[in-house]
Amino acid sequence: MANVFDLFDPFRQSQVLRSKGDLFSAMQKTMTATDGEIDAGSAILTVLTTAASRQSERIADGHSRRAEAAVETARSLMDKLRAAQAEGKLHTDYAEYLRDAWERTILTMDTLRKRGDIFLAHEEAGCPPVLIYDYDVIMDGRDLPYPSNYMLLKILPPDGVTIDDARRPYIIIDPRAGHGPGIGGFKADSQVGVALRKGHPVYFVAFRRMPEPGQFLSYVTRSEAAFVREVMRRHPRASMPVVTGNCQGGWATLLLAATNPDLTGPIVINGAPVAPWAGKVGESPMRYNAGVLGGTWIPMFLSDLGGGIFDGAHLVQNFELLNPARTLFRKYTDLFRDIDKGDEAFLEFEKWWGGFFLMTEAEIKWIVEQLFVGNRLVKNEARIEPGRPVDLKAIRAPIIVFASHGDNITPPQQALNWVAETYADVNEIRIRGQRIVYMVHEQVGHLGIFVSSQIAKKEHTEVASTLKTIEALAPGLYEMTIEDVTEKDGHTHFTVGFAERTLDDIRALGDGLDDQRPFAAVARAAEVQAQLYDAIVRPVVRSLVTESGAEMSRALHPMRLTRALASSSNPAMQPVEGLAAKVKAERRKAAAGNPFLAAEAFWVQGTETMIDFLRDSRDMGYELYFHSIWGSPWGRAFGRTHEARRTLKNQNELRGLPEVATALMTVELGGFCEAVIRMLVLMAENRRQVRRDRLERSAHVLTRDEPFRSLGAERRAMIIHQQTLIATFEPERAIETLPLLLGDRNERELAMQAVQYIAGDTEEMLPTTVVLLQRFREILGLDPLIGNVSRDPLSAPAEVPPALEPAAMLETVPPAAGGTAKPRRGKPVSTPGGEG
Repeated sequence: MANVFDLFDPFRQSQVLRSKGDLFSAMQKTMTATDGEIDAGSAILTVLTTAASRQSERIADGHSRRAEAAVETARSLMDKLRAAQAEGKLHTDYAEYLRDAWERTILTMDTLRKRGDIFLAHEEAGCPPVLIYDYDVIMDGRDLPYPSNYMLLKILPPDGVTIDDARRPYIIIDPRAGHGPGIGGFKADSQVGVALRKGHPVYFVAFRRMPEPGQFLSYVTRSEAAFVREVMRRHPRASMPVVTGNCQGGWATLLLAATNPDLTGPIVINGAPVAPWAGKVGESPMRYNAGVLGGTWIPMFLSDLGGGIFDGAHLVQNFELLNPARTLFRKYTDLFRDIDKGDEAFLEFEKWWGGFFLMTEAEIKWIVEQLFVGNRLVKNEARIEPGRPVDLKAIRAPIIVFASHGDNITPPQQALNWVAETYADVNEIRIRGQRIVYMVHEQVGHLGIFVSSQIAKKEHTEVASTLKTIEALAPGLYEMTIEDVTEKDGHTHFTVGFAERTLDDIRALGDGLDDQRPFAAVARAAEVQAQLYDAIVRPVVRSLVTESGAEMSRALHPMRLTRALASSSNPAMQPVEGLAAKVKAERRKAAAGNPFLAAEAFWVQGTETMIDFLRDSRDMGYELYFHSIWGSPWGRAFGRTHEARRTLKNQNELRGLPEVATALMTVELGGFCEAVIRMLVLMAENRRQVRRDRLERSAHVLTRDEPFRSLGAERRAMIIHQQTLIATFEPERAIETLPLLLGDRNERELAMQAVQYIAGDTEEMLPTTVVLLQRFREILGLDPLIGNVSRDPLSAPAEVPPALEPAAMLETVPPAAGGTAKPRRGKPVSTPGGEG
């Protein structure tokens, strides 16, 4: 280290550039930094060009097709008008249409009046859940040590439905994203309905409109944990409950499971935005809002205007602006055009859509700061309360994720990328004993995931019926596939499979991380803006807001005001009810072939196209503006401190984890149970695919047959985890040491019969799987594979020698490649990591 005299002595100063080598080193460092900036700039330029290309191509293709269709429609319309004129009916048709349109206008206004009345009555009642089922309030969060506005409801089964309290209970957590609770059960074909029809007890986590004073998000998590404990207490003979979280209820479920890893059974998260920075260039416009419209300070400001309360109507308004053609125009024109079909479905949905709920400023700030802007949950930096970090790796329950490519609020990348950013690779998922299963729908929209009857009948039904077998999967990452097979007795029957996936499969859903770098600058800017607002602006705003002024701001919010003004409380709307009754009594619809009805449809379609064009142009402008500003050299430098991702372990570090070391020390220890499970896991590794029928056989053997039944769920899960680690890190030793786990020949033969029964018909196996079975028999000193096992050998009658396969269990099958004729078994089935 130089001293003060060295600083002014060129011959002794070590830091002065006095040689060509030092000068070259400095130049090289500068050039390296310049290259880095050039690469970063090139990456952002690629993002910008890709965004512009994809957006403009989608706009051009989509709207050119719509324009071509509009031209054809216009030609057809003109032909109809000419034909009507030629027949001398044009004036008559126009008069008929005017009368029909006027009557439909009155009926539509009456429906909007009904909506307004329902809205005011719903508000007056405190916005109770919109569930169509009766329920009892089991627990109230405001009575807990950390009070919250959440409640636990027990759904009462409708007539004709019998509930078995010994079956696994379901707990459904609805989103608190501006709306009220009930979206998971306001139709018969819903998440609640699916579980009830299968005889499961169903509980629903609801919430009141107004939060408790001083409520934090951690209080909500504590309340939900208390609810789960109460459900477990009520069903001591049942398996641990399934917890289903919709949208924001999905990441709330992850918080619950991460902070209480001992509480839940499988958790299902539907359309949950867990990794909000993720997305695809040219798509996912909602993720740019914070960088274009403002960050954390905006909800802070809106909360101050509300007297410390954030109005959920702001969130609902944001959702509507995301697709204005649908929510602000087409929803009402469809009602107007189809008013003769009734308004029940419209009013049913609007009752939920128009129920606006409130949050404390602390809650909305946590959500925006920790999740949507800061992305801290994925980066393992989130704190649900001081000294209580949230680590998603702590979750031990199986996780089922449902996402859709048609979801523009929570695209698949936001629902799934947290997996790739939390674990180093699939081996780490296995090391931690985790099972993550995901499904990606091709078309359904965000609300359709929770509301669509078709989704309830298919995806949610299959998830519900498959959950009992998912716990028999070996730890790992799987994609659940549902394929239509047959239509029988009015019901569609499906084949369900589980394909092993890697983290690269999840990453392939997006465009990498280059497009996410600007979000780091937005996160830092949001922190700075929030601090400036808190120090300079907030004291002034709070001094100007009164309690009555805050209440007035909520009452005058456009989402509430439009509904209230259309209600019967408005004197101008009072005559509408009588007019509507008269119209219904004297209704004369226009003829279906009236050309002016076609002109009306043409106008509606054209207006929707125009609004969609403006929306698409806005989204493209948002995206290009976002990357141009926050992806600039200044933005990259500003956000560099917030770019760090979660540190992931490398392969050597994974192998050195205590769980792996402990498991590998037991490779030579164990007995019949360990040997059977090890062979099943090895076969799963070999096959990479699991069908549900085989998984069901595995679940049956491992839970109902001795000696597995006596193990209990926790011990059985521990053995599956342990043998998965052995099979993953030491597959050869896992096979070579099998004879040490199985004593005599009879025990070895019985173990192989159990494995083969679960694996299924050798004709349906891959050749490599058959080779592996042959190798097991060779290592164990048994005769070569000669047949298929047709029934469960562990449940065979006691008088049948366990080492011998009854003749009734075998029938001849064609020889395998290079082999001899083999017995044949009938129908195929599964393994806990097994055959597909």
